[in-house]
Amino acid sequence: MGSRRSFILSGTAFLTSCQMATQRMAPGYPQAQPQAQGGPFMLGIDFLASRNFDLLRGKRVGLITNHTSMTGRGEMTRVAMQRALGSSLTALYAPEHGIDGTIGAGVHVSTRRDHVTGLTVYSLYGPTRKPTPQMLAPIDVLVFDLQDIGCRSYTYISTMAVAMEACAENGKHFVVLDRPNPMGGWRVEGPPLEAKWKSFVGQIPVPYVHGMTAGELAMMTASSRGWISQSPRMNVVKMQGWSRNMVWQDTGLRWYRTSPNIPHATSPFYYVATGILGGAAAVDIGIGTENPFGYAGGSGVNAQAMLAACQSWRLPGVSYSPYSRNGFGGVRLNIHPHTQADLTALDVMLLAEVNRLTGGKALSRMSGSKLNLFHKVYGSESLYSNLRKGVPSSQITRSWANWTHSFRQSRQRYLMYA
Repeated sequence: MGSRRSFILSGTAFLTSCQMATQRMAPGYPQAQPQAQGGPFMLGIDFLASRNFDLLRGKRVGLITNHTSMTGRGEMTRVAMQRALGSSLTALYAPEHGIDGTIGAGVHVSTRRDHVTGLTVYSLYGPTRKPTPQMLAPIDVLVFDLQDIGCRSYTYISTMAVAMEACAENGKHFVVLDRPNPMGGWRVEGPPLEAKWKSFVGQIPVPYVHGMTAGELAMMTASSRGWISQSPRMNVVKMQGWSRNMVWQDTGLRWYRTSPNIPHATSPFYYVATGILGGAAAVDIGIGTENPFGYAGGSGVNAQAMLAACQSWRLPGVSYSPYSRNGFGGVRLNIHPHTQADLTALDVMLLAEVNRLTGGKALSRMSGSKLNLFHKVYGSESLYSNLRKGVPSSQITRSWANWTHSFRQSRQRYLMYA
């Protein structure tokens, strides 16, 4: 792709990325440096609203949105934008789980009319996951405002990446309204994504946990060769007052469940700790309980044996209690939001232990589409093959070290927050 430059809306300024194509800078926005810690907290949508949506004035606007797209005051982004822009807000676009966030994982979403705004909601999780030229025809600029959870296999970032590509191909401007990474900005964990296993649960080649905001990922995606076929003209509207050491609980914001099984502000941590395990056979990760992804068990597993193994790992900020129900046994997890433990490594350790305690059934009973999805989520076939060969989980997780170190270095130029 050609060299591109994008200007990123900051407190009173734009941050410039040196690898993006030159654009006209909006009046009154000189260049800025990455934001320092402190000051009043504002989401990207709130800062844009404080500027009277000047970035969007005079344009036909489309919005990728759902129930998590809320202002800091608890108003729907689409309502705030429609009030400010009137008929210039012409179309809405919904990701997996739909605009109301009630549709189950992997279930296709239908194009429909929004009962709140009266606008058409084009589905980006149905026959197509990339906006078509027909979907983009009513707009000049496409705005992305979804709350991500910070994990590669969560599809909202995949929606962003393919929408960026579609905007580039159709001459549309792309804008990201930035939001916090609920797990903070330092946690970088997990294996790389092999090109063979690129999919909608692994669209861009970042670690399983990347420690970046959606806006930062958009910048990196647009600048990294081969991540998308073309880069759009784009802006990222920065947050104010967010810093990398802040998890969601530090923001003072209300948490809106991002999907049916991510109900709590702490849920992203549990999703990382057991999401890969959940792809195995005859396992239980607590779906349908008060804390989805908060359990690690298997069919016929002795809960006390699982507890003893977990306690022997002595991971800081993670504790366990035994449970048994419906023929499954294992442990209930308790994860502190500021834990320093590698939660992706914990996921692999839990999988290895459950597989051992089920006599290998957790992995040996996987086949077909389930095994294919397991490889896509992890990013390669290596986890499955290594565990079946008896490779220790510690050896598997150590193999990520060079990759995550390299990613930390390569992401540095796109980090917008101190």
